[in-house]
Amino acid sequence: MREFTDQELIRREKAEHIRELGLDPFGHKFERTAFAAELKDKYKDVEHDAFENMDDTATVAGRIMFIRKMGKASFFSIKDKTGPIQVYISINDIGEEAYTLFKTADIGDIVGVHGKVMKTQTGEVTIKCLEYTHLTKALRPLPEKFHGLTDIEERYRRRYVDLIMNDESKKVAFMRPKIIRAIQNYLDGQGFVEVETPILTTLLTGASARPFVTHHNTQDLDMYLRIALELNLKRLLVGGMEAVYEIGRTFRNEGMDPQHNPEFTLMEVYQAYSDLEGMMNLTEGMYKFIAETVCGKTVFNYLGNEIDLGKPFKRVSMTDAIKDVTGIDFKKEMTVEEALKLAEEHQIEVQDHEKSVGHIINLFFEKYVEETLIQPTFLYGHPIEISPLTKKNPEDPRFVDRFELFISGKECANAYTELNDPIDQLERFEAQLAEKELGNDEANDIDMDFIEALEYGMPPAGGIGYGIDRLVMLFTEQESIRDVLLFPTMKERK
Repeated sequence: MREFTDQELIRREKAEHIRELGLDPFGHKFERTAFAAELKDKYKDVEHDAFENMDDTATVAGRIMFIRKMGKASFFSIKDKTGPIQVYISINDIGEEAYTLFKTADIGDIVGVHGKVMKTQTGEVTIKCLEYTHLTKALRPLPEKFHGLTDIEERYRRRYVDLIMNDESKKVAFMRPKIIRAIQNYLDGQGFVEVETPILTTLLTGASARPFVTHHNTQDLDMYLRIALELNLKRLLVGGMEAVYEIGRTFRNEGMDPQHNPEFTLMEVYQAYSDLEGMMNLTEGMYKFIAETVCGKTVFNYLGNEIDLGKPFKRVSMTDAIKDVTGIDFKKEMTVEEALKLAEEHQIEVQDHEKSVGHIINLFFEKYVEETLIQPTFLYGHPIEISPLTKKNPEDPRFVDRFELFISGKECANAYTELNDPIDQLERFEAQLAEKELGNDEANDIDMDFIEALEYGMPPAGGIGYGIDRLVMLFTEQESIRDVLLFPTMKERK
């Protein structure tokens, strides 16, 4: 058992004293009538003297964040989910017994207050306490008032303390669900329906990623946590649902950095009879809708850049973007040997499973172009080798109808004109299997049930996947994915 600090011992003694008074130091249900922010807003324009002719009362509850004890009268502030409000408490108003109970209070305790709304001489909306209720004794002290949690790792690990001390963290925590609700409202308004599909799967499909492996005891079967949502949603298009989306937890057994967490929230959207351009228009409209309805602005500071979502999003092909930077025109026909020579001249290392023109084009993009795409840019025209689930471009079958949305040099969305040809799809799966045998442990498995579904006929469709965490990072102007996840994956605390 760990040793308690002096402060912790004193707080435990106070908890016992509260129990001796016949009260539960960890409280019971409490009915409140108002929140701090709404009271401060309601009375912000009422003059101090006007309160003498008013008898407005309110009941609030929250955590004590400040106490100034002054004998028989004191000031303290409590903080609820909307923010802080000041309380004036006097032995003359609540009586000796209740005031004695108040004197056991520490910063961090949770209390309830019923009283008269007033304003101090300095103009601060305050509650004059008429009834004081102890609710929860905090057995640990909060971090030092002016510094809070300065250790970033501890902020993420002990998010509950971070939310108490850091108003910015709380703001992000409340803003994230508003952003997700705006996404749902936008898509629902466009005729989409939200669905749920399985997290446990027996095949690796829908993305290129390493999986988490688990085991189903009853079936004695190894299973994966899903790496994408795609194939089940496309099965629903086959079934006639036509416009579907899912927002769900997805898992990739890969590294952690400011842009990646092993479990993350992915949204995938599929629309029958649409295509790449339809997905571009849907995406641009959704981003502008979130900006205007949730944030009330269209310019955001994201990863050190000023991003303007109010302007039309740029649209450029991958080969044109590479040519603009390097002068190399990958639209021209070339052999694998010619592409390998260009890679060698530009110090680009090519793995065995990447020895194709398409993979080399992608390696050039990643080295020379990706980080230069600052303002919202739809980058389209990917090589077929890196897009196994995408419809070929009818004018040049070396490329596919796919785009990625880049903002501040980071991928934010990935979209396809969906492949609905079961014969072509099976050939792509088989090519992925060959890559897996060459050492690409992120290649897709062959999903024969999905091939069967396609053989029943899937309508032409557009589809797109969004990293919801990165989207939230943009709209809350955060630098790290850990700042928009309440409980990011962390190394174990020793």
